[in-house]
Amino acid sequence: MRIFTIFLSAMMLAGPVHATCGGSFSTFVSGLRDQAIAAGHAPATVDAFFASAQPDQRVLRADRSQGVFQKPFIAFSRRLISQNRIDRGRNNARTYDAVFDRIEAEYGVPRGVLLAFWALETDYGAVQGDFNTLNALLTLSHDCRRPELFRPQILAALKLYERGDFSPTRTTGAWAGEIGMVQMLPSDILENGIDGDGDGQVSLKKSAPDALMSGGRMLAHLGWRAGEPWLQEVVLPDTLDWSQTGIDHRKTVADWRALGVSARQGNLGADNLAASIILPQGHKGPAFIAYPNFNVYFEWNQSFVYVLTAAYFATRLEGAQIYDAGAPDPGLSGAEMKHLQTRLQARGHDVGQIDGILGARTRRAVQAEQARLGLPADAWPTALLLSRL
Repeated sequence: MRIFTIFLSAMMLAGPVHATCGGSFSTFVSGLRDQAIAAGHAPATVDAFFASAQPDQRVLRADRSQGVFQKPFIAFSRRLISQNRIDRGRNNARTYDAVFDRIEAEYGVPRGVLLAFWALETDYGAVQGDFNTLNALLTLSHDCRRPELFRPQILAALKLYERGDFSPTRTTGAWAGEIGMVQMLPSDILENGIDGDGDGQVSLKKSAPDALMSGGRMLAHLGWRAGEPWLQEVVLPDTLDWSQTGIDHRKTVADWRALGVSARQGNLGADNLAASIILPQGHKGPAFIAYPNFNVYFEWNQSFVYVLTAAYFATRLEGAQIYDAGAPDPGLSGAEMKHLQTRLQARGHDVGQIDGILGARTRRAVQAEQARLGLPADAWPTALLLSRL
């Protein structure tokens, strides 16, 4: 699921990015070979690395069928979070208690955060993907949709191969090139891979301590702030200005408290923390306050519904109660969402790709049009909004 992330560190690790794509696959691979040799890699090593390269049409089919992200938060989170996953997560917390203690001490990342990623990415390591990683990266780099994302990962994989931590023929993982229990791209492993179990190898596929320690280190490098919350369910007053909600709008916790926002369970974070109010399905649905650490989730994955689900799941594993789903207005179908995005784009809004997914840019445009039309500006698109447009 980490397909949405673009790491600037990958660009630096892999050197200059040449966005050439398409054309003959063999010619494309030959160009990569020349680039690798020019970057200082031994020709014999490069030849061995690319010897088994071939395109994988399954990868392209997977890339083009990500309909799960069209689901709204309530449906998406209920699909991914089950009592069984919660129970297994808590069992894993006990099994690897010493590892999580070490992660919390060294990187400040709570165990619930990593357990949630571990569960959602690979079902605690049970489903890590069977795609040949090198061929997946080559296929997506050759494809011209976003070669700048995947091409640096090929040379990062070459560096892993040179140190004995990657096999062009045997290393497998997700269709987008992620490897291991918490699904890290080759550049992530180069920069943050840790031998957590002390066996002298970094094995994110077979060693939970290695995977968890590496994930914790990566989150810390992405900006995780130790000792601070990330997400919390809240109760909102009916008088709240809905146009001030959403991840683009921030106030201090003290300011939100003064406006009548309260925690549904426990206490809100420190008064001086900047925070946003998130209404994933509008002002009649669930409500959360998102703290600075919530932004780190978008460095892991850029899908709003995935990020919110992962962050909420982490709070459940840390003891939070099930959210109050409320009674949100019905949302739009995938086709209706595409129609809405087309209408918003025609009005000058940048909604990105017309894909039927309610992402951050579409939410921003929806909220602006709701405010213009005098509707509750809660960024949740409804049939009424579509008809008014």
